[in-house]
Amino acid sequence: MRLIAEALSGERHAETLFEGVSLVLDAGGALVVTGPNGAGKTTLLRILAGLLPAAGGRVSFEEGGEDFPTVAAASHWLGTGNAMKSALSLAENLDFWRAFLGNPLRGVEEALDAVGLGGLGHLPFAILSTGQKRRAAIARLLVSYRPLWLLDEPTSGLDTASETRLAELMAAHRASGGMIVAATHLPLGLDGAQELRMWA
Repeated sequence: MRLIAEALSGERHAETLFEGVSLVLDAGGALVVTGPNGAGKTTLLRILAGLLPAAGGRVSFEEGGEDFPTVAAASHWLGTGNAMKSALSLAENLDFWRAFLGNPLRGVEEALDAVGLGGLGHLPFAILSTGQKRRAAIARLLVSYRPLWLLDEPTSGLDTASETRLAELMAAHRASGGMIVAATHLPLGLDGAQELRMWA
């Protein structure tokens, strides 16, 4: 599988944030997007995910087969929000996403164990700490398979131990042929990753 972006440009409120961004990411590859606030890192990831239209250029996903014909179909999006319902328990949230997204990968309890939340699935999402909520959002990446992870500031709210767990999960995803594009201000431990520096 391969992610290709050709001469992308992105806008926010009719203001051009970036132009001419091209990239190729093969199975097992990673791209780290860095730069100051306002440079367009999140906009770029949203365009790749199909959440925003590109102002110019094109994005394609090759060799994804019937399951993943487009970048949007192939992607897990982890934004700055955690995409969980506050009134539901942690397990209920993950059960919903597992059923909604299809392509089941790990069981809910297995995914919770992987992010250090084992045994807490019965708790309402609303009462979790900031770091626990972020770990729950990362667990969402594990319950259904998508080859491409698009991560916007994935370590936000995480302590050092949780950052280490995330690095291990990302390494395992890449080892199985998965791809990662991550916007970040902090090192993520993505060995051999390409880097794209954006400027405000």
